[in-house]
Amino acid sequence: MTSTETRADRFVSELAVLKIPDPAAARAGLWLRLGVALMALGLVLVVSAYFISHNTGDQLVQNDALTLGLTGVAASVVGSALFLRYSLTGFLRFWMARQSYDLTLLADRLLERDIRHDLTGTDAAPR
Repeated sequence: MTSTETRADRFVSELAVLKIPDPAAARAGLWLRLGVALMALGLVLVVSAYFISHNTGDQLVQNDALTLGLTGVAASVVGSALFLRYSLTGFLRFWMARQSYDLTLLADRLLERDIRHDLTGTDAAPR
């Protein structure tokens, strides 16, 4: 470890050393893309239903457009939930690894301080 290496660089290098593969990474990416596609499809359905319902006077066609619009809203809500869930997964996984690293670093510092304090032998270390 060099003196110019930042704490973030050390963290990234230690994560690379762990070599923990994520077996569900491809599946999570698929669900993330599916969520984006559902949001876009829902928006297209809602806009097309609006134009269909306003360009006709037939109530049966307007009811079909209403059903199409509600389907679009449902697709957008489901797509948003999928997108939110799988986009936050990556962030929270990194955050949890970061917390684990910081707690390990803190424990090492406290242990080192206790060892140095015990070696001086002036007073008992508080426990």
